[in-house]
Amino acid sequence: MPRASKLLPSLGHASSGAAGTVISTLLTYPLDLVNTRLKVQRQLRLDDSISEEECYQSIFDAFVKIYDKEGGLQAFFAGLGADVVKSAADSFLFFLFYTWFRARRLVGRHPDLPYLRVIEELAVGAAAGACAKLFTTPVSNVVTHRQTASLLEHSKSPSSSPIRKPQQKGFWEVLREIQAEKGGVLGLWAGYSASLVLTLNPSLTFFLQAILKRLLVDRKNWDDPGSGITFLLAAMSKVGATAVTYPFQIGKARLQVGHKSSKGEGEKEKRGGIFTTVARIRREEGVKALYDGIGGELLKGFFNHGTTMLTKDVVHGVIIKLYWVVAGLLVQWPGLRRQLVERMRKRNEKGGWQLVGRGVLADLVRGGRIGVSMMQS
Repeated sequence: MPRASKLLPSLGHASSGAAGTVISTLLTYPLDLVNTRLKVQRQLRLDDSISEEECYQSIFDAFVKIYDKEGGLQAFFAGLGADVVKSAADSFLFFLFYTWFRARRLVGRHPDLPYLRVIEELAVGAAAGACAKLFTTPVSNVVTHRQTASLLEHSKSPSSSPIRKPQQKGFWEVLREIQAEKGGVLGLWAGYSASLVLTLNPSLTFFLQAILKRLLVDRKNWDDPGSGITFLLAAMSKVGATAVTYPFQIGKARLQVGHKSSKGEGEKEKRGGIFTTVARIRREEGVKALYDGIGGELLKGFFNHGTTMLTKDVVHGVIIKLYWVVAGLLVQWPGLRRQLVERMRKRNEKGGWQLVGRGVLADLVRGGRIGVSMMQS
């Protein structure tokens, strides 16, 4: 299928990626909540924020304790709303930047090849991830606080009331608390340094996915390798990337929770950043602490990313079909095209979007002519 523009494919991939992420987030959120607690419980125990009895021994033990002590199934969805918004925005921005950066690089170097060199793939993914995380880190901090809040509240509650339903604070209330704890507005971006390091995760994921695709899929089937192959390629690549970057996920979770370490180095740890945090964990708690809960994270990554990419392909196919329908209408109905041009002219007097609008409209018209000719042939 011919390329209509650089902008429209980027928006199509971004929208379909966001839709896929929302669905996968909803399906795997309870496991994500458990994983977050497993990442930080060792620090909370050393900090005396929770007791030894409240620590989870395994993923299964965590599910049982949360269900029994925190009010049943609803306890597994603490912070879900904020996480869905964060995940959708994160995915939309990542796919938007990734597709746009990658398309520009392909055109600039070798437009006839469907893939980049290793260093280029990693650089494009890292740049896209860094741009996306700049906007979503504050929301990510809110999600982490809400996922661990009930665990911390339980340590303060009397033993005579072991079962309770979590009382979730509002989004803005948690945001203000984080700002107060971290000492200002910049504190809302606590863990961003870790996010920059963790841009290697999506970079490695898409790099490994591209490698597996080149090894296992015929080039003629690259655009549509099939739903089963799409799921497996995405899931396997995510597992590999997560295994490499997991210690930094541990560090990021601890930076976002922001409790003091066993030696009272909380403020120093915040200033030190992700590498200082990972080095301190290894020094004080051992290498094993850097892989707390990795089994659950690999399981979540397998199903989450596989579902995301499978859903993304389906939704993107629908968006492409809608694009050709709209493009065809603009060609066959000149009056509608004139109305859109007139509206763009009026909006330009207020805002200045005319150049972008004209470019998109021109691409639609060109695509429509191609679509109409294809239908008539």
